[in-house]
Formats: sequence, C-alpha cells, structure tokens
Amino acid sequence: MKAQLRNTLDRLLSKTALSVSDQQRDQLVTLVTLLDKWNKAFNLTSVRDPHAMVGRHVVDSLVVGPYLTGVHFIDVGTGPGLPGLPLAIANPDKQFVLLDSLGKRIRFIRMVIHQLGLTNVIAVESRVEAYRPEQKFDGVLSRAFASLDDMISWCAHLPAPAGRFLALKGQYPAQELQSLPAHLVLDKVHSLVVPEQDGDRHLVVIKLAK
Repeated sequence: MKAQLRNTLDRLLSKTALSVSDQQRDQLVTLVTLLDKWNKAFNLTSVRDPHAMVGRHVVDSLVVGPYLTGVHFIDVGTGPGLPGLPLAIANPDKQFVLLDSLGKRIRFIRMVIHQLGLTNVIAVESRVEAYRPEQKFDGVLSRAFASLDDMISWCAHLPAPAGRFLALKGQYPAQELQSLPAHLVLDKVHSLVVPEQDGDRHLVVIKLAK
C-alpha cells in the first residue's frame, strides 16, 4: 500500500510549488499508514480511505507551510496531529507543540513522533485554557476551531508580541472578521489551493494591533 500512497502523494505534490524531499515524502506516507491503522481502533478521523487522507489531511496541511514566519509554533486542537505533524515533517528547522485535550490523540501523536524519529515536535495533553508555556509562539495554528472568536479568546495567552494567529478555514470568513476585537487586526488572508480537493480553503492571519 505504501507504494500506491506514495504515488498519490507524488501526483498531488507535483501540482503544487511545494518542495518536499524523498525522505519527507516517505515519512508522510508512513504517517498516513499509521493514521489508517490507528483510526480503525481509535476513530481519529472521519476520513476512512488512506488515499483520501493524503489529499484531505497531508497536502491540505502542507500548503500552509510557505506562510509560516518564525520558528516556534503551536497547533491547538490538533486532533490526530493536523496540520502539525505534516508541517513538522516538511519544516525540520521549525519547532512545533501539538496540543489536544484527548489522551488517545496525544498517544497516537507520540507514537508517530517515535516511529518517524521527529525531534522538532512535542505533544501536550491539555485544555488550551490551562496550558501555560514557558515560551510564547511565533504562530498559533488551528484548523479545528468553529469560530475565530473562540480561537482568539481561548488562545490569547499563546502568541508572542509579534506572533500571529493562523486559522485554517474553508470559505472566506467575512462575517467572523467583522467582529474582531479592537486589539487585533487582520494581517492577510491567503487563498490555499489543494489539488484535487473540492471546496474553498483559506488561511486567515491575524496579528496584534500596534
């Protein structure tokens, strides 16, 4: 199955401008096989087809990579490690904390970290409100929050002064952006292209107002 998954990954990546090494591609394929295996017992994702996971989970995460500015990032409500694990694999020069409150997800992520030999990822089991890191983050990532309001209020203590909130959204969230609190401003909205995937993808970047 790995060879077929690698073909799917290579095909999708060929339709992007992303630079992903052979070793990183092998690690991404292994991530999908582990997610497929553990999903049967732990119900980590509603996506059951491993070939669909390559596009909807792996490449969907990787397309955020070009917009990561800085070194230290946290993926809040990471679930089974998305987008954090694919981004960590493809960006070994950056450090990632993957945060989730559900133990089975964190156990899965720690197993993946061990299997792939990743040295730039830490998995933390905690509610975001209770997590108090020693070092603030250049970027606070999430693809799990229902609304920008929730993400910003629950994660307000996480970004460094020059840090950014990076929210992965589907459609352009015009209504949510109108209700940003006064101390935050919209930095940029990037339209993301994920090959062979239906629906809109946007990365909303929010920063502290000066």
